[in-house]
Amino acid sequence: MPLDRAKPTAPASGAAPPSGAEAPVPAPAPVQVPDDHHGDPPTLLTAHGCWYPAADPTGEHVAFICDRAGVPQLWCGPARSAEVHVLDADPDPVTEVLWSPDGRWIAYTSAPGGGEHTRVLVVRPDGTGRRVLAGAEAGGAAHLGSWTRDGSALAVTIAWSSEPVAEHSGPGHLSQDASARLATSEATAQMGGPGAAWAERGGSATLLGGGGGGADAGAAPRSGHPAFAPRTGPLAPGAGSRADAGPAPGGGLAAYLIDPDGTNAPVLLFSEPGAASLRVCDLSADGRFALLRRGPRGNREGLVLDTASGRTTCALRVADGDPWIGRFSPDARTLWLRSDWEREYAALLRVRLDEDGASEGTFVAAEREGSALDLLTVPDHGRWGLVAWNVHGASELQSIALPTADADGEGDSGPHQRPDLPHEVVTRMAVGRGAAFAALSGSLRRPGIWELDGGGIPVRAPWSARDEEAAPPGRPPVRPAPVRCRARDGLMLGGWYYRTPDRAPGRPAPCVIHLHGGPEEQERPVFNPLYHELLSRGLDVFAPDVRGSSGWGRSFVDADLGAGRFAAIDDVADCAAHVVSLGYADPRRLGVMGRSYGGYLTMASLVWHPELFRTGVAVCGMSDFDTFFAGTEPWIAQSAAAKYGHPEHDRELLRALSPMTRVHELRVPVLAVHGEHDTNVPPTESEQFVRAARDRGLPAELLVLRNEGHEFLRADNRRTYRRAAARWLERHLGAGPTS
Repeated sequence: MPLDRAKPTAPASGAAPPSGAEAPVPAPAPVQVPDDHHGDPPTLLTAHGCWYPAADPTGEHVAFICDRAGVPQLWCGPARSAEVHVLDADPDPVTEVLWSPDGRWIAYTSAPGGGEHTRVLVVRPDGTGRRVLAGAEAGGAAHLGSWTRDGSALAVTIAWSSEPVAEHSGPGHLSQDASARLATSEATAQMGGPGAAWAERGGSATLLGGGGGGADAGAAPRSGHPAFAPRTGPLAPGAGSRADAGPAPGGGLAAYLIDPDGTNAPVLLFSEPGAASLRVCDLSADGRFALLRRGPRGNREGLVLDTASGRTTCALRVADGDPWIGRFSPDARTLWLRSDWEREYAALLRVRLDEDGASEGTFVAAEREGSALDLLTVPDHGRWGLVAWNVHGASELQSIALPTADADGEGDSGPHQRPDLPHEVVTRMAVGRGAAFAALSGSLRRPGIWELDGGGIPVRAPWSARDEEAAPPGRPPVRPAPVRCRARDGLMLGGWYYRTPDRAPGRPAPCVIHLHGGPEEQERPVFNPLYHELLSRGLDVFAPDVRGSSGWGRSFVDADLGAGRFAAIDDVADCAAHVVSLGYADPRRLGVMGRSYGGYLTMASLVWHPELFRTGVAVCGMSDFDTFFAGTEPWIAQSAAAKYGHPEHDRELLRALSPMTRVHELRVPVLAVHGEHDTNVPPTESEQFVRAARDRGLPAELLVLRNEGHEFLRADNRRTYRRAAARWLERHLGAGPTS
């Protein structure tokens, strides 16, 4: 059947939707929650991480995410004092943080039950006034957007459905007795339910309604030109659009402006049926324009929206990766964008806007040959910005001056300052008045937050763990070595090799090929407790970037599209053969494992190259594209179709690529791991692969982690997972400590 094209609607700010249309979802209503959940936890971990900093307007205080209590929670305190405290002690993991420009509120997202249906909350810096702004109802989902420049409202994206939504149920989701049938002993550990605060909250929590209707939309404008009607189509115009790129939508995404005080009614900014993604990244100082990021991965688009008329005035392709794609200048005559428009690697672009928000020209403000712009942060004053470049997986941080709107032409944006970083990777940046902060991670430490002083020299925040606390005494972390290898078709691949400490030179080791997710993620040299566990058991680790990974240019990312995925499966075998040829890995003791897309590649590698690996560990992976598309979230399906293939039009290709189609070739033991609340890749993807392996008489187990979703966020669950995986690999690869 043909795919219904998505039709975004963008009603005027504060006005009713266009004639003939209905708002796709009732406006969110804040839900007050008790103020007794910000006490400091009784037990704190020595080895912990701090990340995702958000500075208050003065730069004197920082809110951040920290897992000192065993789960990522919202913490806050002075930037230069160790006296920090928890603002939300509920057991629901926190994923994003944003301090309001007026300093009165801290907005954040949390994941109830560790699942994928996040909610957006706000709390005052002293821990009072906590309330859910969106996503409070069962089965709902909400995502954080930008604050208005005066802090009076927060942009929030909510998912709406035209079908009744049941929490953690439906096609492809784990049945109630599946865990008892298939789980290993570790999976039965009780993790405890959500805090009592959620059961005690009162007020209306019905944020999602019935079917959504979009207004009739005009023709899609060309990228960078004004549009006098809402945009059409699920893909960016002029950005390699693929017709019918996703399954027929059963819902969509809508962006609202919400007053956290509840004084003003929520305002619908934009909605899109069948949307793959939608985020409000910035609002101009006068509130006239909003910067939206939309579209499936590989085809992201930045839109400038006139909030009064609902018109899209400018559109341009933007890069994948960090969703915060850009900012307006104070006068809204310049738009700074992180974009890979007409280039291999993302650069900083300067888009000149006229008084109506239409593009008057796009110029390159800063770029690096062979390196992508990873992160961009611009303060409200707009005089300078912080940028982080991805240099083959490591980061280089720069402070750059930004020119005024009347500056002409291409070229560098101003003086550069490049601080020396104590660790390899920048994961987030935040600025306040007179202060800047960077979240750093590296191969020898857990994530931490550093302040950048006037000279750009990073100074560790006193509440961030010290480097020596990254691992237990006597088991120091391993710094990996970069490795390049060539695939059988000539494409150059890269990765990082972790060598077991004290192993004799020239002695091949049992080796685990670990595959990241995405597929557009990138393997980066950061401390990974799983790798640390494997190395301590005498197992080397090679973590490659096969085709489809980011960090190596757009052509490399797109090299696995369609039938190119068969070549990506072969890349895994070629990477294994390469480390064997170097004398690093023992060809008789190779294992493969990965998470999410890496879990899919693990299963695929085991059935396409059954003679190569002795075992595999597949984590949250897709085993059959047909059941995956039937069970995943609508917005995940939309993005996945653009990457893997359309579930109807490309049915035969997807069937050929599904590991379940070739499961009769499986010859080795397999362990599957899944979070019970994973709605991105439903747990039955692991269940059916394990069942098929058992039907073939092979050892196969399924570990189901309680209160986890697609990401494993709780310290005890992460420990259970990595120890179970390491024991499994050690058992089947015959490894042991080298000392």
